[in-house]
Amino acid sequence: MGNGPAPFSDIGKRTRDLLTKDYNFDHKFTLLMQSHVGMGVTATGWKKDQIFFGDVNTLYKSGNTTVDLKLDTHSNVSTKVTVNDILPFTKVACSFRIPDHKSGKLDVQYLHPHAAVDSSIGLNPTPLLEVSAAIGSKDFSLGGEVGLDTASASLTKYNAGIGFNKPDFSVAVLLTDKGQTLKASYVHSVNPHNDGTTVGAELTHRFNTYENSFTIGSSHLVDPITMVKTRFSNNGKFAMLCQREWRPKSLITVSGEYDPKSNNGATKLGLALALKP
Repeated sequence: MGNGPAPFSDIGKRTRDLLTKDYNFDHKFTLLMQSHVGMGVTATGWKKDQIFFGDVNTLYKSGNTTVDLKLDTHSNVSTKVTVNDILPFTKVACSFRIPDHKSGKLDVQYLHPHAAVDSSIGLNPTPLLEVSAAIGSKDFSLGGEVGLDTASASLTKYNAGIGFNKPDFSVAVLLTDKGQTLKASYVHSVNPHNDGTTVGAELTHRFNTYENSFTIGSSHLVDPITMVKTRFSNNGKFAMLCQREWRPKSLITVSGEYDPKSNNGATKLGLALALKP
């Protein structure tokens, strides 16, 4: 990306990551193995509501080409082939899933010093077409996205947003849900050079119901290998996680969330273990 604007999907991403990333209320295990020839294998398993899911993902890189192959417990085989710099500033990806013969999709990304454009089209007779674009610079971006269902000739989405980024803070305003929802977010690194404390908030207003909501969160580096995050929403939900790098690039994360409006009143707990030998 360099000094150009981030893709439209990255507007407000720093706040979203603070409020949602690494929170997990199931049991999850990830094993990552990587070779020096560009081959990587990731095995993931997780348990949710007494049901076990899993997948095995193989990633192979050679030059400007990346091949991503994934097999899950439902016998679905997903494949994605990505070619970088097929044209200047351009990345092209083709993906499909077996046995779904209508799942084929072509993605094209164009990153220019003053613009970022992403497009996606389904490889079927009545494809879904999605286009997003952002203009500006590394610090400031203005953009929007639109989705068109060619089968019904109707718009599936149209959103717009503006973002302002600096190394120690980020501000974003997004108009989503076809203009029905307005979101404003802010994240600030209070003391990035010492304890790594970061705070952030997201405010949401829904025009159709006149409903307002908010979520605030924080993260704090206890030491170079231990991080603690907290999150609180206006509906009373409170969540917390502790993540520790117990060996290089291997993480253990414990998460918990309390919902006072839950029928059983139980606290949700999750454990995630990511191992990279």
